[in-house]
Amino acid sequence: MELVIFDLDGVIVSTDKYHYEAWKSLADEHSLLFSHEINSMLRGVSRAECLKIILDVNGRVVSSVDSSKMLLKKNTIYQDKLHALSKNDILPGFLKLLNDLKVNNIPVAIGSSSRNTPLILKKIGLDRSFDTVVDGNCIDNSKPHPEVFLKCAEQLGKNPLKCVVYEDAIAGVDAGIAAGMMVIGVGTEKLTGVHKMVKTLENESYEIINNLYKEVFEV
Repeated sequence: MELVIFDLDGVIVSTDKYHYEAWKSLADEHSLLFSHEINSMLRGVSRAECLKIILDVNGRVVSSVDSSKMLLKKNTIYQDKLHALSKNDILPGFLKLLNDLKVNNIPVAIGSSSRNTPLILKKIGLDRSFDTVVDGNCIDNSKPHPEVFLKCAEQLGKNPLKCVVYEDAIAGVDAGIAAGMMVIGVGTEKLTGVHKMVKTLENESYEIINNLYKEVFEV
C-alpha cells in the first residue's frame, strides 16, 4: 500500500444536509418534485448530472441556458450554507486515522468530484493536510469515471494497484474499482463491490488497512 485516497463529502465531512436544502430550494422555485429519496440518487455525482437526474425524474426538459442558471443558483445557495462549517464538522475517526497514516509515512490525497472542495477543506481546517487534492475543478470526467483517483496516483507517482480509496457513494466505489484500487465503503448504506464496509472511520488504522490490502492483493 502506497497511497490512501479519501472522498470528501460523506467520508471526512457531511454536507448532505446543505446539498438537500439547496436542491430543495431550487426545486421549489421551479415547481419540481424533490425528496430525500431523490436526493439519495445524487450522491457522488457532478452538479450537472444531479440536475439532469432531478429533471428526468420530473419529466422536465430545460434549455442549456436555463440549466446553467439553475446550476449557478443551486451552487450559490449551497456555498452560502457551507460558511457554517467548522473543524467540529469533521466526521468521527478521520483525524486519528490521518495522523496514523502520516506517522507511517503513507501519503494521503483527496479525490472528490466537488468543485467546492477547496472551500470545504478551508472551512474545516484541512486545506494543508493532504499530499495532493484532485477535485471537480481539475478533471474532465466525474465519478464513476476513474479519472479523479487515477490523477491522485499519477500526481504522487504511485501505482494505482497500490492505492486504497475510502468512499461513501456507489459512483465513487465504481470509480475506485475501475481504477484498480482497493475500495473501503463508509456509512450505513450497503455499497456493492467494496472490499470492506465500515460505518465510521473510528476503528480504522494503518495496520488494519495495510493488512486488508495484503489480503486483497495477496501480497
